[in-house]
Amino acid sequence: MKDRLPSVVALILLIGLVIGTWWAADYAQRAVPIDPPRRVTHEPDHWASQFVLIRGDEHGMAINRLEGDYLEHFPDDDSYEIQQAHAIGQRPDSPLTIASSDTAVMDEDGARITMTGNAHVHRKEDAENRPLDVKSDVLILLPDEDVVYTDHPALVVHGKSTMNGTGMRYDNKTQQLQVYSATDVKISGQDTQERRSRSSDRTEKQP
Repeated sequence: MKDRLPSVVALILLIGLVIGTWWAADYAQRAVPIDPPRRVTHEPDHWASQFVLIRGDEHGMAINRLEGDYLEHFPDDDSYEIQQAHAIGQRPDSPLTIASSDTAVMDEDGARITMTGNAHVHRKEDAENRPLDVKSDVLILLPDEDVVYTDHPALVVHGKSTMNGTGMRYDNKTQQLQVYSATDVKISGQDTQERRSRSSDRTEKQP
């Protein structure tokens, strides 16, 4: 019995140490306040004034430029809201386009820019086409696809021809323009003659 007494005492002390450690850990956990998970709300987490954002292609060449007076980033949907926005598409294989609006929202990792309030897209004149202007309350740009479209009423001015309609889509790569539900269309005879002349020139140049 005397031989077992030290072992019993050591076991009791060990059990007491385990219980004491567990109680201390539990007490410390309850005593220290733990912050609840942060609620992500639609509030800006950073901002910038008089900013310029540039996106390049796989060769590092600048193809899209976005600038404005003021920018805010919202972490809940990873979007950017911009005041007095200007977006410039400058792909080497497409006509230069310039878009502007009172406000704009860039989301989908920069793949979409929704321009609202006096939204205007201007495509510069090139060797093949007259200048193109599109005006609407809302215009949506897809910079990666080089496309602009809207489901809202829009005024399209192509050279001296004008088209009023609800909904339009313009692909700057193919230079194809679609106007949906056109209510007022005025086609200039001069534009038609120039298109025929340019088409004839291209045919004559073919071997």
